[in-house]
Amino acid sequence: VLSFIIFICYIASLAASFMMAPLLEFLLALFLFFAYASKLNEKFKGVHWPLADFLRCVTAAIIYFAISIAAVSKYSDGASKAAGVFGFAATIVFAIDFYITFNDLVTFLKQGSSDSPEGRKTE
Repeated sequence: VLSFIIFICYIASLAASFMMAPLLEFLLALFLFFAYASKLNEKFKGVHWPLADFLRCVTAAIIYFAISIAAVSKYSDGASKAAGVFGFAATIVFAIDFYITFNDLVTFLKQGSSDSPEGRKTE
């Protein structure tokens, strides 16, 4: 939702060149939401879903932080400032999501390492 709000703010601002990043992050989040909701993560075991979510969170936090600094410092209209403030809030939200997803990724990788042939020999 926050990515969509930032996208709308960038469309209405002078900093319209930054609108692609929130749009892509919104679409990626929407895709992963529907993938988890329709249990695609259980059907397609070859895709490392926690890693995909982890990389999305990391890149989103970095990209939102960078374009928010640029939008707030370079443009003076209200919509650009609002998009920058929402971008800083999104950076914090994605950083929290990054931390939670990192913990899930660690447990996922530990679970995968117990299925290795060395783990089966000791059992």
